[in-house]
Amino acid sequence: MAIMITDECINCGACEPECPNNAIYEGGVEWAISEGTSVSGDYALKSGEVIDADATNEPVSDDFYYITHDKCTECKGFHEEPQCAAVCPVDCCVPDPEHVEDDEVLLARKDALHL
Repeated sequence: MAIMITDECINCGACEPECPNNAIYEGGVEWAISEGTSVSGDYALKSGEVIDADATNEPVSDDFYYITHDKCTECKGFHEEPQCAAVCPVDCCVPDPEHVEDDEVLLARKDALHL
């Protein structure tokens, strides 16, 4: 299951530097698969769409920090628990029920992002 940031976010930014996949962005900021990863060239998103890893994508949120599910691995392979949730002062980094994934899928994504 990927992590999401709820609208209770106070925009403190504590979560962003903790993410080993650079999957967390400030509201309104575009994101790219290549940022903070070793991916280059074409990359298949969870939706099946293939994009250039350097292509910028629309922000998931304009109002508060967000996590792009195409880069979130819940810190599997890096830490015992999601680091964004561990440092969030208002507990707004929570499992996303819309993006349930098992450890095998999360670890495969980690390996794809960090060749």
